[in-house]
This record gives sequence, structure tokens and C-alpha cells, in this order.
Amino acid sequence: MAKRTGSADLPLHGGRVPPWLATRMACLGRVIVEAIVHHYGRDELLRRLAHPFWFQSFGAVMGMDWHSSGITTSVIGALKRGLGPVERELGIYVCGGRGRHSRRTPAELTSVGERTGVDADSLARTSRLVAKIDSAAVQDGFDLYLHAFIVTSAGDWCVVQQGMSDARGEARRYHWLSENLESFLDSPHAAIEGRSHGAIVNLADARAARSRSAGLDLVREGPDRTIRVLRRLREPANAAPSLFPELEPELAIEPAALEALPRLQMPAHHDVRASDVVLRRLHAALAAAADRGPEEFTDVLLTPGVGARTIGALALVAEVVHGTPCRFSDPARFSLAHGGKDGHPFPVPLRVYDETLGVLKNAVARAKLGNGERLSAIRRLDLEARRLERAASGPGFDEFIARERALSDHYGGRTVQSTRGDRGATKERDR
Repeated sequence: MAKRTGSADLPLHGGRVPPWLATRMACLGRVIVEAIVHHYGRDELLRRLAHPFWFQSFGAVMGMDWHSSGITTSVIGALKRGLGPVERELGIYVCGGRGRHSRRTPAELTSVGERTGVDADSLARTSRLVAKIDSAAVQDGFDLYLHAFIVTSAGDWCVVQQGMSDARGEARRYHWLSENLESFLDSPHAAIEGRSHGAIVNLADARAARSRSAGLDLVREGPDRTIRVLRRLREPANAAPSLFPELEPELAIEPAALEALPRLQMPAHHDVRASDVVLRRLHAALAAAADRGPEEFTDVLLTPGVGARTIGALALVAEVVHGTPCRFSDPARFSLAHGGKDGHPFPVPLRVYDETLGVLKNAVARAKLGNGERLSAIRRLDLEARRLERAASGPGFDEFIARERALSDHYGGRTVQSTRGDRGATKERDR
């Protein structure tokens, strides 16, 4: 049975993704997806996308704002653009998106059905039902504005939706996964991200089965019973009676059960701080890059000019490809691979970003031809970082950030405020 796997708070941030970053995000998102599918298959990719911690880390490693709600829109947009040319080869289709794009989801699923033979009518109905549940059955104060439906050629799927509350300045992301889904009305969410704000009506929860049944009884019996209950509410002695007191024990949520769920809280501060990063993991990635990068990996990957800085970024990308769920408790750490478009933790180092892309694209291309040595080398880099994690040491967080900023011009550092041209960028498509 699919169930809620965690929650997170995502502050609302305005802004845009500049063309020079949008193009690179699409490319990096594509090669990471290709590497995951090569090693673990399409079902594992869906599981990753349905994991809120991994999803946030995925966006951070691509240079987006590491903690904001904008990661959701940007990641979905990057995947839709990046995977478009290889969707038939991979058997992965990204439908929907933000605003008016979300309303096109059923038509896009119909097109997928015509090309793959999957039951498009069933998928379109699922899309509408999932959106209706998170906008009507789950009444938590957040209005949906994004709906993305990722489906494979085998008919398996995951859904990523996001709602916003302007009054609270926050967003909530919802994750769904078709794997093991037995009912749309018995705790179907793979995850829901967002801060709890008082009472939340969730008729999609398994514990609300009797409440749904009682609601149907009210409808069948007509307005008389409902009016009688509402009249009693006006009596001073009954200021806050329950419509269905017999259901209260069943609907109660044990505090211990809530505490057991992983909860990702994205802070309001825009800068990345030492408290946002598990430093030993950062040190392990840097140590793996220093010990094995310049000698072994330049020879193995045969990419001229790739040094320890790029290998360090590759180590974090490799963790996104190969890491287990417990590795993504600190999404901020993955922003240390390629910085952030707003300059936090440092400007996006375009030279490092492009070298990372070059290495990954070359490795994936060779793997498709049957030569997986270079892609395996990147996997060994992740294994080496994990091996060194307990013993590795390195610079303090503030020292690391200061060094990156000092070398920003050398690495071609750029932010959304930069005005210089970029010949490698193409016109950004509407997200």
C-alpha cells in the first residue's frame, strides 16, 4: 500500500530560470536520468521522483535554488525538455506541467497511448482523479498550480503536484507512485511536503473511510439531517460539537506516528549555511576527488582539463544517481556541486558545469554502445566517497564557500543577475 513517506516546507520564491541555466539543466537532467535507467531501470527512476528528499537534491545539483518551491517547476520543465528527444528510447514520458500545461495532461497522455499502446483512457482518468483528490479531498489551504504525470511505456507512473498559499508564503508538494497502489482513497500518497497549519481535511486518508461513508449517507438522506445538525451548532451549550463523534478515535493521529515520518524543513534563509550540510559527506566527496580524480579519472574518462574541482562535482552527481534514501537528508549539500542561479551558495561555475556535463554525456553515450567502463568509473567515485566518509577531513564550511567565491571568475561563475552573453544557451521554453 502506498502511503505518505514524509513532509517538507518549501518557501515561495519569485524569479526566473535564465536561458543559460535552463539549457544546462535540461541536459544534466537527461544524462542523470539515462544513468539511473541504465543502472537501475525505469521503475527505480519513478521511485526516486516520488521521494521528496531525492527530488529536492536532484534540483539542487542542477543549479536551482536549493530550498525554494521553484525547484519543482524547474525540475519538471528540465525533464520535459531534456527527455523529449529520447523519450521513445528510454520509454519515459513527462506530461503536464505548470498552469495551462497541467490542463494538457490528458491530451498528452492520449498521445503517449497512441505511440506505446498503454491504456491512455485509464491514465487520463488517473491524472484527473489524482488532481481532484489533492485539490478537493485534501483541503490543506494550498491551491494546486502544477501537475506533472511521468509515465513509462509499461504504464507505470508517478505524479508530482504542487500547491501554493500566498498568505503563508509557502508551497506544498505532493508525490504519488503507482507501485503498490491499491486504492486512490486509502492513503495513496507516496509523500506530501509542507508545514502543517492547523486542521487539515484529508478524505483520501485510509482513516477517513467511515467519514466518506457518512458523507455519502448525508447526501442520500437529503438536507433535513444536515440542517438539524447545523441548528444545534447555534445553541450555546453546543458551540463545537462533532458531526460524527463516533469517528473521532478512528481519525485521531498518534503523535508518535507523525514523529516517525521523515520531515524535510526548508528554511526561509536563502543562503546555504553550515547547519544545512552534513559536513562529513562533503569532506568525503572532496577526498574522493583529490585521491582518485586527477590521476585515475582523467585517464579513465579521457576528458582533457578535468581536475579535482570537476571530479568533486561529479562525486555529488554520482550520489544523486546511486545514493540510497538516507543520503539525501541534506539537499543543500548538492548545491555545492554547481552553485545556485541566485549566487547561493556561490555563482554557478559554468566551466565546471560544462565539464561535468561533458564527462557524463560521454560516459552515457559509450554505455549505450556497450562500453560501460566510464559510467562505472563514476559509480566507483560514489563508492569511494562513501568509503572515506568516516575518516575524511577537509576545510570548514565557511572556508570552502569562501574559496569557491574567490575562484568564481576563474570557473566562469554566473548568476541570474549576470548580463554577459552565453553562446551555449538557447531560448528558454515556457515552463
